[in-house]
Amino acid sequence: MNKNRLETLVDGIFAISMTLLVLNLRLPQVGAETTLARELLGMIPHFQSYVLSFYLLAVFWVIHHRQLRHVAKVDEPFLWLNVLAMVFVALIPFSTSLEGEYGNLQAAAIFFEANLLLAGLAFAAQFAYAAHGHRLLQPDTDQSVIDRALRRSMVMPVVSAVAIALTFVTPSYGTLAYLSIPVILRHKSMRRRRSGPTSTPR
Repeated sequence: MNKNRLETLVDGIFAISMTLLVLNLRLPQVGAETTLARELLGMIPHFQSYVLSFYLLAVFWVIHHRQLRHVAKVDEPFLWLNVLAMVFVALIPFSTSLEGEYGNLQAAAIFFEANLLLAGLAFAAQFAYAAHGHRLLQPDTDQSVIDRALRRSMVMPVVSAVAIALTFVTPSYGTLAYLSIPVILRHKSMRRRRSGPTSTPR
């Protein structure tokens, strides 16, 4: 099967999900007993959820883009694994709204983090399926590239599991775990190794 239609579907779902996030930011209602500035300050948790979720969706999109770069073809099981991942991606605007409104409640925080955990596991599963025995990958894909991609795809599930654990301390602490993602992804084990300059014999 041609992977172009799959990429088109995925890009569309990510674009819609990212756009829907802003719908959680409703215009404040200013009355006689409040001011616009006070209402905007009260919306800070919603803005935080919006920015965080937009960034996390971007991380998922980049991971998927890098995975598909090494995939030469797709088959039906891979398609359904991808559809499963999109189920959880499309749910992120709802879980973001829930977390923004009830972020002080553990149930809302766990729902948000579990959503990201399941999405991350689905992305990891689809690449692990494609990479098993080079089933769907480009024939010349190096094993180090596969290992690095698998490590990167497990970052979100691991961080989400830590975030869920943190909610048992304080529900609002869970989202702090996601601040570690840029640091983790910049670690040398997560990045492509660049070969040094070739030395010329004297």
